[in-house]
Amino acid sequence: MQIAPHRLLGFAFAIADLLIEVGPSGKITFAVGAAAVLAGDGERQLIGRSFMDCIEPDDQDLVWALINGAEGGQRQGPAVARLAAAASKKPRAFAISICKLPQNDGAVSCALSRAAAPKLGRGESGLHERGDFEGMTRTLMETARASGEELELSFVEMDGLTKAAKALPAQDQSKLKSRIAGALRAQSHGGAAAAKLDEDRYALVRSAGESAEALTERLGRLISLTADVSGVKLAASSMALSGDASASQIVRAVRYALDDFIEGGVDGAVPGNLQDAVTAQVRHTLRKASALGAMVTEKRFKLVFQPVVTLASGALHHHEVLVRFGEEESPFPMIRMAEELDLIEQLDLAVFERATEQLEGNNKVKLAVNISGRTITSPDFIKQVTTLVKAKRAWDGRMMFELTESAHIDDLSLADRHIQMLREVGCHVCLDDFGAGAASLAYLQQLSLDVVKIDGRYIRELQHGKRESTFIKHLVQMCGDLGVKTLAEMVETPQVEDAVRRAGVDFGQGYLYGAASETPSAPISASSRGGPSPVAARRVGAKETWG
Repeated sequence: MQIAPHRLLGFAFAIADLLIEVGPSGKITFAVGAAAVLAGDGERQLIGRSFMDCIEPDDQDLVWALINGAEGGQRQGPAVARLAAAASKKPRAFAISICKLPQNDGAVSCALSRAAAPKLGRGESGLHERGDFEGMTRTLMETARASGEELELSFVEMDGLTKAAKALPAQDQSKLKSRIAGALRAQSHGGAAAAKLDEDRYALVRSAGESAEALTERLGRLISLTADVSGVKLAASSMALSGDASASQIVRAVRYALDDFIEGGVDGAVPGNLQDAVTAQVRHTLRKASALGAMVTEKRFKLVFQPVVTLASGALHHHEVLVRFGEEESPFPMIRMAEELDLIEQLDLAVFERATEQLEGNNKVKLAVNISGRTITSPDFIKQVTTLVKAKRAWDGRMMFELTESAHIDDLSLADRHIQMLREVGCHVCLDDFGAGAASLAYLQQLSLDVVKIDGRYIRELQHGKRESTFIKHLVQMCGDLGVKTLAEMVETPQVEDAVRRAGVDFGQGYLYGAASETPSAPISASSRGGPSPVAARRVGAKETWG
């Protein structure tokens, strides 16, 4: 059946604002539609231009992958990309779908429509980081439920990629890395739903329907067009994102599936669908809850102590108590699990009880222990702590509780009453990581605090930016008006120390004064602080809430 050209054009414009044909040379050979509105130029001005020159550099690898991934009449996209600034008076984004018909002599047909700018990941070349990817997957699935779209979570393993890339020249390594990111984004939902999980392991959310084998074949072909990495072995598997799971179940099931893939790769038992993942996650959670519960009950963790100094004199003020589980570098995964399994109050109490052993053994030591936003609203926790502290008058003024924002405080009035009870028995209370969460100002306004610890990201940039300096100075002034002391974390160089001291901050904590150690130790002397940072459990530039 013959179809009149005007009918085909009508169908095309029903789904697109601009139609472009790109020849084998990469130049635009045909353009019709809203060229001026979308691309900033008329149709004739587009003819002969390099299509890639019209694309924002950060999205060129994405569009390259769409074009080169289109074979045998299959459609690629839609994916959202951005126009280069020179090609438009205002930064604009567009959704692009691509088709490469065999009888079209190598030319590529592109349909472009106006779209909202994509929300790219914070990782390399627009890939998402693990934490952001989990939340994004949940959002996409909830949207798909409403629209009826079927999605799947795909896991891609590129075994040997890192090793093969290291054998390439530096420039080729960089190109390969960005091309792989572009290829993964091109196969993901909207061109912005791919993540790097671990070395050689990636995940993406995409429309259901295509086999894992077809995905790996296309990715392998795109990689081979960039560099000779013949030793790389590609494998993929997919998990259907369908079912009646709740929002919280989705997040936990996705997290379980990602953990399973990171640990075992594609050859591991990756769930086939969301319901299988939910079931497996429930069993896994019960096992973890039992193991963590036993660890907390038996106090099978260790404490380390990091010095905090008075900036005016450089003298030791107190030590923060940091918890460690086994040989893990960061305690955060265990803390997050304790929050999720409602074991955080028991853990906080166990850490407090272990810390008091130091108070008993050394009548000069002063300590600060962390407690969760959930724990501070627990009457049982407050009763046990205040009863113990009342019985030990020698502890008066030597214990501080650092209130973290790892869990939101729902009842600020109750939290403040409990803080008052802690202060009445001689304990101090510090608000940890001020500025890291949206609720910090409300906490400062409504809670009776002794100290505010300023989030390390502001401290780290203090010596470089006027904005951070202004923020710190005003915060210090506001806290001073409220009778609250201030503490700067992540003080790692003499320059940062000088900046926070001039800003009026009262206390300092960080690499400059010493790493966390197994016993409360004196800070590094002022005469030794100009040398290289000592080896420590905390990496330079890293901030560890709880540890």
